[in-house]
Amino acid sequence: MCLLPFFSTTNLSPHQNLSRTPLISGSTNTMSESILFDSTFPITGFDQNKYDRVARISGEREDLKFSLDIHVELYPVAIGETVQLSLASTLSPDGAKEDPAESKTGWKENKAAEPSLADTYDYVCHGKVYRFEEGNGEFIKVYASFGGLLLFLEGPHKKLSSMRHEYVYLLMKK
Repeated sequence: MCLLPFFSTTNLSPHQNLSRTPLISGSTNTMSESILFDSTFPITGFDQNKYDRVARISGEREDLKFSLDIHVELYPVAIGETVQLSLASTLSPDGAKEDPAESKTGWKENKAAEPSLADTYDYVCHGKVYRFEEGNGEFIKVYASFGGLLLFLEGPHKKLSSMRHEYVYLLMKK
């Protein structure tokens, strides 16, 4: 299940502090408690041959690579752009666990007063990690589905092993 962008940065009032700084694992930022994976990728592939509104994008950097189906009308991207791809166990900035019953039903309506990780991202989906494959040596492959939009990640076990959660949120921004 994917959501429309929550806000436009042009509509922000001066007193709102919505940082667009990448979250780094191990940082003192409290939002990092709920982030399972966070990395930036240059878009190196774009294939929209199969569907009108969905494209499979791909990117690679150092020892990580990904492939992701996205709704291009909601979140247009092009080859050469850089995106930040994050996966989180919850949208709560402090990492508070969600009610398992709510997690299985997908997106829950967030009250305006409650801060959310989704507030700082442009494209948000809720889905399920459905397969892990041990690759060559220390590499692992992770597969997730977000309402039929598929994600494939491949990289070192050390960077991807934290994603052994049944349900996750995909968060992206440019």
